[in-house]
Amino acid sequence: MADSSSGMVVAGLTTVAVATVGVLAFQAYATVPAGVGRAAKSVPTAAVASKAPRDRRNPTALPASSGTGERVVYSVDDDRVWLVSARGRVLRTFKVAPGSVDPAPDSYSVDSRSNAVTGTDGAPIEHVVRFASVDGIAIGFSAAVRPPQTRPAPDDRTGGIRESRADGEAMWQFATIGQRVVVIR
Repeated sequence: MADSSSGMVVAGLTTVAVATVGVLAFQAYATVPAGVGRAAKSVPTAAVASKAPRDRRNPTALPASSGTGERVVYSVDDDRVWLVSARGRVLRTFKVAPGSVDPAPDSYSVDSRSNAVTGTDGAPIEHVVRFASVDGIAIGFSAAVRPPQTRPAPDDRTGGIRESRADGEAMWQFATIGQRVVVIR
């Protein structure tokens, strides 16, 4: 009887250990910045418009041809983001301040997130949502906790797309790992 009881204990402990390692591995994977040990990948799309048509009467309206379903839409020409529900309703739209490196128009997915880090400009940033990489530079949304102490040099290549703290919180809640990000002109 002692042999079967100890065997069950060992099996139970082994199961718990394997589950714990799996959870820790997933958590580590989810917080690795794009370009470190894994590449950000583009999600194929049928057609991403080069310059999505705009509603001239309502410049903050979601551009036509920006996709369907739940997604983040980012216009590199308008420096604007839309958070869109599964039914195509705009939940929130806001202006952003892009870095010096833009992602190509395409459909991507969020591949890593960090709650709080230091930006390339030295500013503490929060709610970092990364979705692409251009020449080894991670591209993602973030909110500065406070203004940077110094400005980056004019030739520094940065991929941070800055948003207000309130908009950063909304993005953080909406854009979890795997969320689609559609970049348009």
